[in-house]
Amino acid sequence: MRQRVTHLPPTLLAIAAVLLWSSFAALSVHLRAVPPLLLAGTALLIGSTVSLHRVREWRAPWRVVTLGVYGLFTYHLTLFLALRLAPAVEANLLNYLWPLLIVVLTPAFFRGRPLTRRHVVAALLGFAGAALLVTGGHLAFERAHLLGYLLAIAAAVIWATYSLATSRLGTVSTSLVGLSCALSGMLSLAGHFAFEPRYVFAARDLPWLFLLGVGPMGLAFFAWDAALKRGDPRVIGSLSYVTPLLSTTLLAATGGGRLSVVSLGAMALIVGGALLGTWPSRRED
Repeated sequence: MRQRVTHLPPTLLAIAAVLLWSSFAALSVHLRAVPPLLLAGTALLIGSTVSLHRVREWRAPWRVVTLGVYGLFTYHLTLFLALRLAPAVEANLLNYLWPLLIVVLTPAFFRGRPLTRRHVVAALLGFAGAALLVTGGHLAFERAHLLGYLLAIAAAVIWATYSLATSRLGTVSTSLVGLSCALSGMLSLAGHFAFEPRYVFAARDLPWLFLLGVGPMGLAFFAWDAALKRGDPRVIGSLSYVTPLLSTTLLAATGGGRLSVVSLGAMALIVGGALLGTWPSRRED
């Protein structure tokens, strides 16, 4: 896998990951009856097959393997719990703090990449757009859902720190993501059998499950890993807010929602933030 993607610019790899992730909601609509841990576990196992042809490269120190499981399994588990304990709108909004956190936390992982005004403004514009897009301008935070909100924030922190830690592992093969997917998938399935009601996949579920596993729960993680190992996390973090924009647009195009004036304004903020964050600077930031 690594040989196939290393010739691509990191920005294009990040865009590929964003495009794949944006299809998650539209694909999940067809699998809404599937328990979340079962869905995540099965999709992650399917995603792991993307690098089965390089299974010999699934060797790394235990710390690297643990990092992969921390990112893929812990993130999804925490997010699913948040969505169960808090309203989906508010939980999703808090989860979308992760691109902003990637930008803000970059100096803690890379001394040579300080926090610049341009990247901070870009990330804030993106978050403002995502907030409008996800909430439609209406929020209803309640104390009764505090644990769910905290878990959503924890999910954002997990994905941001996993992404930044991964970006420091430039010598580790991207094929190792396959092992992380496989282990995370098995842990998710164990959680399903322990805590969720049993579910038998219907024949109509299988095509959507395959697309979900190969795309947003498979290839997207490989592209994301390669982008972070070769690119600037500040730029990639700003660009990541395009995910909710494309996801909302795709849902509307497939009949799963409608675009409002608020949505269009949110999209303008997200695009503006992405352009500002990825625009090449005349000097090294």
